[in-house]
Amino acid sequence: MRFRLRLFALPPLALSILFLTASGRELRTPLGSRPEMRAERVPLAPGDPGRTTVGRLRYLGGVRLTSRDLGFSGFSALSVAGDSFTLLSDRGNLVRFRMGSDWRPFDIWFGDLPAGPGIGAFKNSRDSESLTRDPATGQFWIGFESKNAIFRYDSAFRMALSHGYPAAMRRWPRNGGAESLVRLADGRFLVLGETARPLSGVRAQREVLLFPHDPTQGDSEPMRFAYVPPPHYDPSDAALLPDGRLLVLVRRFALPSLFTVKIELVDIRGVRPGQVLRGTEIADFSAPLQHDNFEGLAVQREGDSLMLWMVSDDNEQWWQQTLLLKFRLDL
Repeated sequence: MRFRLRLFALPPLALSILFLTASGRELRTPLGSRPEMRAERVPLAPGDPGRTTVGRLRYLGGVRLTSRDLGFSGFSALSVAGDSFTLLSDRGNLVRFRMGSDWRPFDIWFGDLPAGPGIGAFKNSRDSESLTRDPATGQFWIGFESKNAIFRYDSAFRMALSHGYPAAMRRWPRNGGAESLVRLADGRFLVLGETARPLSGVRAQREVLLFPHDPTQGDSEPMRFAYVPPPHYDPSDAALLPDGRLLVLVRRFALPSLFTVKIELVDIRGVRPGQVLRGTEIADFSAPLQHDNFEGLAVQREGDSLMLWMVSDDNEQWWQQTLLLKFRLDL
């Protein structure tokens, strides 16, 4: 979901009021041709630099990413392969780089999606909110929320190879659709709606579509089931574990902390049509922990360990941050 946040001053001793509105047909700001990015180390808990655990995660480090480029913001999806990172913004901007154990980015590349819904001049035609990758071919799939579309790209984002507007997603809300997109190991694709409800209309549930193959290769009828996030939370991304279970990142907007997130473990193995799934909480990023608007999640194996990466969307606001955090999963 794309948030546009505005603060209005109130009389003395009153709190600021935060108005939350969905972005409309605003011109998008592309990244410049000269990539420049800085990384500053951050603790898990700003007031407790020695803390290294949250739930079943062990914090291994993280950075605050900044750039003077006006297009550097709004990162809603993340892919990690070895030491290579791909950040995707909700306006179709791409940042790719490599980073080792010294937490210093190098081989930085700024780019623009070569194709997508519409002409690409406006934000709502490049509302790219979800990202998944085939490790065998390196190809990427991206979910566009405002247009309820999915596009497939080559490994270098030189061109779009195919695209689809699945019929099963047409009724999904324009600002609450394909926030999570996951390619399963067997070639099926899972799409989780952020605020899209199943046909039953039960408000606590979010619709999940499981396509039998690439949804950009012809329209096919997916299996439909539902996921129930924690009360007042919406799913903002998901990542597949090697054993076939799913990690789901859920987000809540509420004063005074603004954004808080949790991570749930959801077992989708053997799921049946119409089934309603619930998750098991493995981490809660409430204050005093870093608790910005996290929207991107990625899992990769390092030796015998599983690593989890998270990236936050700063909503183009000076008082928010682009945080990239790394954890070891202790499941």
